[in-house]
Amino acid sequence: MIPRPTPDYVPAHGLLAGRRIVITAAAGAGIGSATALRCLEEGAALVVIGDTHPARLQAAHEELAGKFGADRVRSAVCDVTNEDQVQALLDVAEAEGPIDVMINNAGLGGTASILDMTDDEWQRVQDITLTGTFRCVRAVGRRMVAAGTAGVIVNNASVIGWRAQAGQAHYAAAKAGVMALTRSAAVDLAEHGIRVNAVSPSLAMHPFLEKVTTPELLQELKSREAFGRAAEPWEIANVMVFLASDYSSYMTGEVVSVSSQHA
Repeated sequence: MIPRPTPDYVPAHGLLAGRRIVITAAAGAGIGSATALRCLEEGAALVVIGDTHPARLQAAHEELAGKFGADRVRSAVCDVTNEDQVQALLDVAEAEGPIDVMINNAGLGGTASILDMTDDEWQRVQDITLTGTFRCVRAVGRRMVAAGTAGVIVNNASVIGWRAQAGQAHYAAAKAGVMALTRSAAVDLAEHGIRVNAVSPSLAMHPFLEKVTTPELLQELKSREAFGRAAEPWEIANVMVFLASDYSSYMTGEVVSVSSQHA
C-alpha cells in the first residue's frame, strides 16, 4: 500500500477559549505535548503541564511560554504514581482558578511475552498507566465537585485495550482498565455535571516511539493502518480537544477510537 499523505495542520477555532487545562506527560514530542500546543492554539487561558523529566518539562514550558505568553503556561514535575505530586500539579492550576479540563496522558508500555513477564514489569505498567489515571481522575474529580465546576476529564487509552497484540499483556490490560475506569467514572461524576471520556489511538508516530521500537515492527504496525501511515500526534490531540470542548457536551463515558486500523 502507498501511504496516504499526512493532511495539513488544522487551524484553530477557539474551541477552548478561556479554559484552564491540566495535562500529564506533556513534555517531549508525543501526544501530550501536541495536546498542550493544540489547547493553547484553541484559546485556553491556562495550560498546566506535568511530566516526570524536569529538564524536558522545563524546555517544553519555555517553548510554550515563548510562543503564547508566560501568563498562559505553568508546569510542575509530576509522577502520576505519587499522590503528593499529583496534588501539587493540581495546586499549580487552581492557584489561577478552578480547573476546567484534565487530560490524563501519562502511560507506560513495553514488550514482553506473558511467559517471561515479571511481576515488577506487570506492576510498573499498571501503576503508571491504569492506577496513575485513576489517581488523577479521583483527585481532579474531587476538586471539580468542590468548586462546582462542570468540568471535563479526558483519558488516553489505546486500541490495544480492545485488540490482541503479542507481548502486550500488561499494557493491554492497563488500557482496557482505563476504558472501564472512564465509563464508570463518567457515571459517578455525571450528577455533578462532569464529563469523562477517552481517546483510543492506534499508532501515533513520535521520536520516543522510534527509539524504543524496531523499524521492522513500526513498518508492520503501519501496514495494519488503512491509510498506510501512523497518525501524527496532533491528529490525536485534535480529538482530545473535541472531547474537552462544548462540541461534545452530550458525550460522557465514551471511548473514541482514533485509528485507521482495518476493522
